[in-house]
Amino acid sequence: MDLIDGIRAFVATAETGSFTGAAERLGISNRLTSKYVAALERRLGVRLLQRTTRKVGITAAGEELLAQAPALLDELDVMLSAVSEDAKGYSGVLRISAPMTFGEIYVQEMLSRFAAPHPGLTIDLRLSDTHADLAAEGIDLAFRIGEAAVSSLKRRKLGAIQSLLVASPDYLSRHPTPKSPEDLIEHICIVDTNRTNARRWVFRKGEEETAVSVPTRFLVNSARVTRDLALAGHGIAYPPHFVLGDDLEAGRLVRLLPDYESPLHPLSAVYLEGRTLPRKVRALIDFAYEDIRRSGLV
Repeated sequence: MDLIDGIRAFVATAETGSFTGAAERLGISNRLTSKYVAALERRLGVRLLQRTTRKVGITAAGEELLAQAPALLDELDVMLSAVSEDAKGYSGVLRISAPMTFGEIYVQEMLSRFAAPHPGLTIDLRLSDTHADLAAEGIDLAFRIGEAAVSSLKRRKLGAIQSLLVASPDYLSRHPTPKSPEDLIEHICIVDTNRTNARRWVFRKGEEETAVSVPTRFLVNSARVTRDLALAGHGIAYPPHFVLGDDLEAGRLVRLLPDYESPLHPLSAVYLEGRTLPRKVRALIDFAYEDIRRSGLV
């Protein structure tokens, strides 16, 4: 057994809490993962993990190894990657997490542009509106909108996302155009339930902030669908601007209350604290920062 394979298998098992999770992270079988860990335990002469029928626990000796092993593996990866990447470009797997709609509209295309010069690089993009556990799922980098709630994550701000209040010309032909946020109480509003306090819409004009609890007939956990419902004339939506594409320029949607702005929500790249950041992850963060500006996303 290669000592490094054993340490990788142990760290992945300890961090995910199971041989199944470790095997998925490493791209090998459960049996081989267990075999690597057992061989490492024999070589060290200590028990690192406590196996039960339901889960894998970690011993005191395992805790001591886990406190140091991830950083050592990161340093090794950086060293080997530097030698390889200087000659051949980035390689290996990059596991990326992003919100569903933002990932579908922007991240997938940005990653395609980033990966194009690196044929040895594999992109594993995982889209979900639930925040991924970066350590347990082996995520290298996550794109997130809003404030980071986990203190163990480091972040680089890439920009800020603003929402726009919109409705279709058809809807506005049947309902009076709102002149102030308070007028929304008399309208049909389309609510994105992924937002914090989804039915509480906040607007700013200068130093003044106004919050309105909006009525609704449509609640949906997709910013893209709120835009689609607005296009179909079903009400007023408040989606992030990146969802709208050229709808405003083409006249398919009309911006309402243009003198008011939504609070800005930070767009960030987040990653685990205390780990050496691989060169390809650092390169992706830098690429995303520049690409977002070239695309006019922020």
